[in-house]
Amino acid sequence: MVQSYSTVRSLKEKLQSERAEGCRIGFVPTMGALHEGHLSLLRRAKQDNDRVVCSIFVNPTQFNDPGDLEKYPRMPEQDLQLLDSVGCDYAFLPSVSEVYPEGFRLLEIHFGTLERVMEGAHRPGHFRGMATVVKRLFEIAEPDTAYFGEKDFQQLAIVKKMVQEFRIPVHVIGCETLRESDGLAMSSRNLLLSAAQRKAAPLIYQGLRMAQEYIPHQQPAAVKELVTRYIRQSPLLEVQYFDIVHPDTLESLEHWEQHPVAQGCIAVLTGGPRLIDNIRYRTDA
Repeated sequence: MVQSYSTVRSLKEKLQSERAEGCRIGFVPTMGALHEGHLSLLRRAKQDNDRVVCSIFVNPTQFNDPGDLEKYPRMPEQDLQLLDSVGCDYAFLPSVSEVYPEGFRLLEIHFGTLERVMEGAHRPGHFRGMATVVKRLFEIAEPDTAYFGEKDFQQLAIVKKMVQEFRIPVHVIGCETLRESDGLAMSSRNLLLSAAQRKAAPLIYQGLRMAQEYIPHQQPAAVKELVTRYIRQSPLLEVQYFDIVHPDTLESLEHWEQHPVAQGCIAVLTGGPRLIDNIRYRTDA
């Protein structure tokens, strides 16, 4: 049965005793509304470690839109049942004041190109808030290994950079995006899609996959236009951005030469939740 903790002190005391017994700690930070994608991270953590901790905390500092924060799905009872089903050992469900005690300050850190492009350009301040809470959670749980989904590709890159910059002794592992049977990337926000929006949403992944057919015969700018046009065949979907970038630096590619792999990253407005996705391309096929 998963054990639930709501205070920093109680969780730290428990994990300190586990470490004293020589246990390796795996950690999966989430904002709740858990789905199979989260559960796959937890299964991987369970496989790699002696004990697994999952945090459920809707982090206010990474939301640009207060309305988006208010609407974000919250279902802690169901989440705890799911954690129990995959053998998670400890759940951490703190209040905002536990994570951010009085006087706590956001990180003063800059990630260069990693935070200026794509999500960073459209959601100013988002990554500073995200990196702040992840660093704080790492300090609380002190895990050996932490697991993140590759669906949030830019977030994963920034977490790895943050760990490197602050020399945090945690191994960050990115895990493959899990998808619904029609290709839609699993996301807690999918719960907020209307029936019509959900029906249209698979066009996003279809468009991303279609791009591989044009690479390397068309240059990146042309491929981006073709994919954007394909997704816009639905009046419910508006492509906010689609970029093809270097998978390490996230710099936009203008040609394929000397870039054997590339990452296609997309954000789509649905009239409801905003959806993001990404895919790895071979450019030397």
